[in-house]
Amino acid sequence: MDLLSSRPFWPLRDGLPATFPPLDADIEGDVAIIGGGISGAMIAWYLTEAGLDVIVLDRREVAHGSTAGNTGLLLYELDEMLQRLSRRFGRAPAERAYRRCHAAIRAVERLARNARCDCGFARRSSLYLAAGAAHVPRLEREFAARRAAGLDVAWWPRQRIRAESTLPHRAAILSPDAAQLDAYLLTYGLLIAAHERGARVHDRTGVTRRRRRRGGVDLFTERRRRVRARQLVVATGYEAGEFLPEPIGALHSTFAVISEPIPGGDFAGWPANRALLWDTGDPYLYLRTTSDDRAIIGGYDEPFSNAAARDRLLPRKSAALQRRFRQLLPRIPFEPATAWAGTFGVTADGLPVIGRHPNVPHTWFALGFGGNGTTFSLIAAEIIRNALVGEGDPDAELFGFERLG
Repeated sequence: MDLLSSRPFWPLRDGLPATFPPLDADIEGDVAIIGGGISGAMIAWYLTEAGLDVIVLDRREVAHGSTAGNTGLLLYELDEMLQRLSRRFGRAPAERAYRRCHAAIRAVERLARNARCDCGFARRSSLYLAAGAAHVPRLEREFAARRAAGLDVAWWPRQRIRAESTLPHRAAILSPDAAQLDAYLLTYGLLIAAHERGARVHDRTGVTRRRRRRGGVDLFTERRRRVRARQLVVATGYEAGEFLPEPIGALHSTFAVISEPIPGGDFAGWPANRALLWDTGDPYLYLRTTSDDRAIIGGYDEPFSNAAARDRLLPRKSAALQRRFRQLLPRIPFEPATAWAGTFGVTADGLPVIGRHPNVPHTWFALGFGGNGTTFSLIAAEIIRNALVGEGDPDAELFGFERLG
């Protein structure tokens, strides 16, 4: 599947931070990871840190699937509001899911620091905006649910929003617990660090066939090489369908535009010290800034049909996103630098799918479906590491295949 249109920003700015060779010999290890994006990189780091012999394979260059288009917002909120998730699963499991995602943001920060990865990680507040007047009561209920769960949030009424920004919204929830980063650089940094710990990383190495065997799996590549491992981790994101007995989730197309650097770094009208902005729309709109004083706006998602149809929409979606930016933040000059379209998956409940499928032996899945894939990738890395070293994880069932039955 073609997950991304041409010209996403991060590879243009960052270039190719490292190269890894295609696999040219038969090899064996404890764990083979298929997928060298942000999920595969986090899992590789955690497993090598735990002393496991890890092999990473990617049919592209690493970080050049969905990760290259990742806009780098780190939010603990799920696509499904806490109040709605509580009605679906019960209050306690829903709150556990939100708290686990909340903890994952700090874990990403520690991960980047421990791997000595300069990926532009920066703590930010987030402002969750009511997309219209009819959404204000829903946002009030969400605010109450988060307060009851012990999450640190503040209510911003219309007067506060008007006093501190040019935004026209009637209400918002402010959270101090968000962050932003460059997921493309983080992926390379983690794979470099994992490689230094002994992981073998091979990109431009497509897996064409796999075979179950007693005690593990064999993978066969385009170059007719064999990888033998006791455990397999599938971290191919929205391309994981070929490894699953049945489809999971639905695919959508999303669009993003990034500006040239804002002159003088003057973000007049942007609230809460350049907070991450997103709204209650379905699909939601989101905005962030970057360390080199650019602005990103994204959203206006559509159901995915095929990559060609998605990419044909890009000029129109890009123009619409730019118009919306100028309506929301008219004091900030927005000169587009590049725009891109991507494909992502969502589940019915907004949660990722992490763990073992009951009908796929020796295989773990790290499927960070949803708008907060980086946070989900971190949780997947923790759960899979804990399972493979025999420690277990209290939230494994919460994010596992069991809930889909």
